Amino acid sequence: MSEVLNTIKSRRSTRSFKSDMLPSDIINSIVEAGTYAANGRGMQSPIIIAVTNKELRDKLSAMNAKIMGKTDFDPFYGAPVVLIVLADKARPTYVYDGSLVIGNLMLAAEACGVGSCWIHRAKEEFESEEGKAILKSIGIEGDYEGIGHCVIGYKNTEPSKQVPRKDNYVYYID
Repeated sequence: MSEVLNTIKSRRSTRSFKSDMLPSDIINSIVEAGTYAANGRGMQSPIIIAVTNKELRDKLSAMNAKIMGKTDFDPFYGAPVVLIVLADKARPTYVYDGSLVIGNLMLAAEACGVGSCWIHRAKEEFESEEGKAILKSIGIEGDYEGIGHCVIGYKNTEPSKQVPRKDNYVYYID
């Protein structure tokens, strides 16, 4: 348990990545961890799209930046790999299921010595015609909602310091 808890405690969001591509075995290990996230009734509503193609990665970054209202910013912080998590809206727990997948992806990245960051706006990206066309082009059909992106790569900077946990975080009832 202490190894898992240490990984949880040490993980921090990375906001500056090296451009070096991760080896496929590391990407596959991180993605595999995402597939083992807890999910409502074991229905496995989420899907993960692992993007290592630079052209598509850059297109997604531009789409995401546009949603933010910025044009000269990379919301993926230079990360070479984007793991997109979408979930089937037919399942009542789809948002929670997809969120747990992203949590597993980030913890697995930390365990592999890789930086990660949860990036929002996947919902808006994949509600757009351009986003729907991307899904269709890779054979994804159905009523999926973008839950988020987990960008991963080698850290270009040291992680931020851990902030103390707030005093009133947990309440016990005996």
